Amino acid sequence: MEVLSTGKTSFKIEVPYKLLQTGSSISKPLIVYLHGSGGNINGFEKQMKPLLDIEAYHLFIQGPYADTSTVKPRSEWGFRWYLYNGKQGSFIRSLEYTSEFIQSVIDGLTSRLDVNRLCIIGYSMGAYQAGYFGLSRWKHTNDLFMINGRLKDEAFSKSRLAKCKHMNIVAIHGKTDQIVPVEGQEKAFKRLSDNKLNSRLELISGGHKLTSAAVKKVLDNLLQIGYKKN
Repeated sequence: MEVLSTGKTSFKIEVPYKLLQTGSSISKPLIVYLHGSGGNINGFEKQMKPLLDIEAYHLFIQGPYADTSTVKPRSEWGFRWYLYNGKQGSFIRSLEYTSEFIQSVIDGLTSRLDVNRLCIIGYSMGAYQAGYFGLSRWKHTNDLFMINGRLKDEAFSKSRLAKCKHMNIVAIHGKTDQIVPVEGQEKAFKRLSDNKLNSRLELISGGHKLTSAAVKKVLDNLLQIGYKKN
């Protein structure tokens, strides 16, 4: 047997999203929601329901990779945002690949929406993805919220971080999180602070779980930086 060629190629898959509008038809923010590992857009919409009181476009995007770690009925399948094989280089490439996909969804929608700012909110695995998206798409992102994830700040140089000074960056993290220990996020946010970024880490009681307290923290912060209720 003779091997004639080896290499790599790309493929595309269909991924669902859901766009909601709250409030009147005026220029307003677009809020993008990225669920955690094993989640989906329907479940995450229910968890984020308090944020639907904000006058905005609300975009729920589902992760592109099926989560096969648990057996569930098809209607309850969970999804993931990236692939991780233990190698940091591959991890970053996967984050970038999915960020390109997220950007394409946003670009396809904003051409027909009157959007005045972009906010990315992610939980757990979705927070990792949201953090990478926000810092890599700094020209587009105004506000970044991470819940129980870690910012991969090591993927960005000091000069790149300097371009993110216009952003509001907020992390909400459970003090006793054993899945994503808070120490990693504390270290990442210290680097943001050292580079004069508008960043804040807020610790709450509990572990690695999306609680109503965490969602309320996001809502309170959105209102503080100028978002409006319906």
